Amino acid sequence: MPRVQRKKPLYDQLFDLLRDKIDDELNPGDPLPSERSLSERYGLSRTTVRLAMSQLEAEGLIVRQHGRGTFVAESDQEPSNLMDAYSFTEHMKSLGRTPRTEVLEFEHVEATRIIAEQLGIRLGEEAIRMSRLRIADGVPMMFESTCLPAHEFRGLSRSDVEHKPLYDIIEKDYGQHISVADEEFCASIARTQEANALDIAEGAPVLRLFRTTRITSGAVIEYTRSVARADQFHYKVSHRRI
Repeated sequence: MPRVQRKKPLYDQLFDLLRDKIDDELNPGDPLPSERSLSERYGLSRTTVRLAMSQLEAEGLIVRQHGRGTFVAESDQEPSNLMDAYSFTEHMKSLGRTPRTEVLEFEHVEATRIIAEQLGIRLGEEAIRMSRLRIADGVPMMFESTCLPAHEFRGLSRSDVEHKPLYDIIEKDYGQHISVADEEFCASIARTQEANALDIAEGAPVLRLFRTTRITSGAVIEYTRSVARADQFHYKVSHRRI
């Protein structure tokens, strides 16, 4: 059985070894040994093994499923480009995938300081808060927490957002025209609730996105914080000289 050679950091050596094994011996969907098994096999600490596995996951070579184990990723699966994902539902359909949304929470709340600042409403004013799990072809892709100004969405129900894309509701049902959606993102790791929802390991790499959507009047109509699986999305930005 091969041994890790001490020429560069141990987690890099293990990463190279496992990557070669994935390329040469394994097929998409095949299981990989557990972190404990790899630690015992190669005489490495669990921390070293975890670093190597996180690097494999970040490069889209493996998928870790909570409660099931670690598997070789589908190599022919086209990653989703978040820059084009104005509508998750429509974007997934354009890729030939079947989207589905699970509404995990839907409630009317009094706006906290953060919600009030993000939506441009008064502290304590009524807001709608919901959390949704975005799924494509049965794979959890994105966990979203969305806040809306309640005065713009009188009569909106949980059933509405379960059966219709939110932007269709905003524009078709409530007659508002979306003019711009500003989005920021950063690399991060999955927290416990997010990992459970996305069926990935706690501490797995994710992308955090913060979207503020405005209508033609300039008023904020939506504020959403999303956590996207790093193995399912990539971000593409074009820079142009003017």
